[in-house]
Amino acid sequence: MIYVFLTSIVYLILISIIYFSKKRVDNYDNKIYSIIILLNIFGLFLDTIQYSAIKANMSELIIIIFNKIFLVYILIWTSLFSSYILSLAKKDSLSDILNKIKYAILFCGVILVLLLPLNIVHEGTEVYTTGFATFIVFICVPLNILLMSISCIKNLKNDKKSISKYVPLLLFLLSGTISTVLQFINPSILLTSPCEAFITILTYFFIENPDVKMINQLEIAKDQAERANRAKSDFLSSMSHEIRTPLNAIVGFSEDIQSHKDTADPEIVEDADYILEASQTLLEIVGNILDINKIEANKMEITEVKYNFKEEIENLAKIDATRIGEKNINFKINLAPDIPYELIGDKTHIKEIVNNLLTNAIKYTEQGEIELNVKCINKDKISNLIISVRDTGRGIKAENINKLFTKFERLDIEKNSTTEGTGLGLAITKALVEMMGGKINVQSQFGQGSLFVVQIPQKISMMADPNQTVEINITSPQSIINEPKQEEIVVKTESVQQSTQPNKSTITYPNKKILIVDDNKLNIKVARKALQDFNFEIDECYDGQECLGKVVNGNEYDLILMDIMMPNMSGETAIAKLKEKPNFNIPTIALTADAVAGAREKYLSEGFIDYIAKPFKKEQIKEKLDLVFNNNSNTSSSSSINEEPPTEVLNQEVETSKYDPNVDRFKDVPAYVVDSEDNLENTNNE
Repeated sequence: MIYVFLTSIVYLILISIIYFSKKRVDNYDNKIYSIIILLNIFGLFLDTIQYSAIKANMSELIIIIFNKIFLVYILIWTSLFSSYILSLAKKDSLSDILNKIKYAILFCGVILVLLLPLNIVHEGTEVYTTGFATFIVFICVPLNILLMSISCIKNLKNDKKSISKYVPLLLFLLSGTISTVLQFINPSILLTSPCEAFITILTYFFIENPDVKMINQLEIAKDQAERANRAKSDFLSSMSHEIRTPLNAIVGFSEDIQSHKDTADPEIVEDADYILEASQTLLEIVGNILDINKIEANKMEITEVKYNFKEEIENLAKIDATRIGEKNINFKINLAPDIPYELIGDKTHIKEIVNNLLTNAIKYTEQGEIELNVKCINKDKISNLIISVRDTGRGIKAENINKLFTKFERLDIEKNSTTEGTGLGLAITKALVEMMGGKINVQSQFGQGSLFVVQIPQKISMMADPNQTVEINITSPQSIINEPKQEEIVVKTESVQQSTQPNKSTITYPNKKILIVDDNKLNIKVARKALQDFNFEIDECYDGQECLGKVVNGNEYDLILMDIMMPNMSGETAIAKLKEKPNFNIPTIALTADAVAGAREKYLSEGFIDYIAKPFKKEQIKEKLDLVFNNNSNTSSSSSINEEPPTEVLNQEVETSKYDPNVDRFKDVPAYVVDSEDNLENTNNE
């Protein structure tokens, strides 16, 4: 028997060395298991001493003392193992009750073992102890096993995958029952502590192995994080939809007021301007939160399309110029003449990058100048765009440069507390630039201004307007140093406001009929007002079921504008049922507040011909109408390269002695190139 004890001790010590030498998570069940190991080693030594004392025929008092200590050890070990098994289950009212019962069993058992008598029995050469104290242990151990079994059954009902955790408990039931029966038949056989050592070792391999446990905990944490991320995405998507729906009415009615500026009260028109400005800010905040969520979830996609870069940037700059308001700022755009007429790339995200840089400059510049410069290096069908935004704003302290691209980080909060925004713009810009294979770097001098430079490669579709005869030389990378003469556009807010007004010569469609499907009557009214200048015949209905009925009953339409989230029948269900009709060929556009990543692709795959996100503008509606009815007569062409004089839009006259455009304020300021891991590398910016 002594060899069994010694073998158990050796194995248990080896497991202890391995267990305590590895890193462990500092939690409740790890702490309990650590105590179980140490207590089990103590119990094996105690059992060995007790066995040796009996074999050496020591005095009965010493044997009884050792035996009572051993019986208390059994109660404590069993209670600790119960605590460990109970800790594996989810915390609830039942586990609390089981824990209280376990402590009551332990307390009563220890008191009774110490108080009740214990007898020594001699049967031939065998010596063992018996009495009421021994029977108390035989009662308490099965009670603890019962508590563990209840917890095990309850947990397995909720999580059947966790059965491996309870293998030690099942083996404890089996081995404990066998050893108890054997000891009841032959009390001189001492199997309790070796049995407990066996269970402790098994527990290590099945549950408590730090490597396996850490992997399991990482898997659990990963699943929880993914569920939380999905819940966050669903919440943000729902929030975006709920905010965009009323914003659609606010923007639509405000634009309608602006379209009557010649007849409406000037104060009302001015209020409409403020409402539109505030709505745009709110929409940008929602958009930024959705964008950063898409980026974090790796759902942001780069969609390449053909686009006229100059035209898009000029239009964007005119819109951004309206944000200058009453500030004394000259806003200049310099576009290199060798920028290709048509590029292939993600037009939406290119515009978002430029827009973020410009709005950032406008926010933090009170007077002076903001300059947007775009140059390019054209080589091997790739145009490497170099977009820079220079301002005379507040500038950034050197120690704060590394915080620029951190999410939700805003510098000098006390000074910038009145500046609108979430602190996400530059973080999104950096992520988008990197997704398109580009780089962003920054130079700034506190109190003098900042310079942001973005380099993004784009594919070349056409070097020149096919309707014009233009000669453009493909430049080498070195020639960028010798800057070609650029088109300079000086933008001013007064003229921009005029340019954003509806075109009175809008092409009309008197013989076309449109059906608007939306459960929100305000949204229908907004859509009607957006379409009123086109002279359509307009019909309306309030859910997909009603739309389906109108089409099935023979109503003919040239276009359907359909909302998605509607009662009775959603837009997605409605388009699916309409597509089942063999003769259905009415172009249908999804007009929805759903603006999450991949929404457009999703709706196109479901049968819609296009997608417009709410809130929308009249220009967006016109663009889609031109596409649907193949009307390109109103498409604006880009300015002739090297054939027209520089475009100048009426500008505010700003005189300031503080700023000299001929002085390079960033000549001696270090440039920081931001890599994909937010590290800033000092470099010389030519």
